[in-house]
Amino acid sequence: MAFPPRQPRGNFNPRFRKEQQQEHRTNNMIRVPQVRLVGDNVEVGVYSIQEAMKMAQEQQLDLVEISPQADPPVCKIIDYNKFLYEKKKKEKEMKSKSKTAEVKEIRFTPGTDDHDFDFKARHAESFLKEGNKVKAYVQFKGRAIMFKERGELVLLKFAERLAEVGQPEGLPKLEGKRMLMIISPKGKSKKPKEA
Repeated sequence: MAFPPRQPRGNFNPRFRKEQQQEHRTNNMIRVPQVRLVGDNVEVGVYSIQEAMKMAQEQQLDLVEISPQADPPVCKIIDYNKFLYEKKKKEKEMKSKSKTAEVKEIRFTPGTDDHDFDFKARHAESFLKEGNKVKAYVQFKGRAIMFKERGELVLLKFAERLAEVGQPEGLPKLEGKRMLMIISPKGKSKKPKEA
């Protein structure tokens, strides 16, 4: 016994799938009687969908719905692929400009010698100049916890050394067997106003 061929369901319809994937409705996907056209290449105003489509075809461009919530929806006549490319490019630029600051860790011991201290301070200085925060901590092992004051002195000396490029977010605090202090980069965001 032969079965009749199955009819594809709605979401297997290629047209339906394309509408789902696309960010904006374009050309035949725009199903409203009127649209408001804006842009450089048209006379701004309200047009019937047929008129708007005809204008887009004459310019060999796409009719793209920019603001679907407006009444009537706002459309532009543009090259949709070029529009998407430009949009992605802008997003990429914005992302690269808004680089998130990282927290870099610098570890000391209560008995860190001067050479080691200078080496770590230079590293912290470069981290702060790059716009990253520095989390400096003194690790106490075994009975070394008895010398908490030494750890505090190391961190305060470290903050003083980085005073030109960074400022501590607070005083050193003890967390378990670690005493830590966070230093933020200095005044990148606040510029003095000119009178």
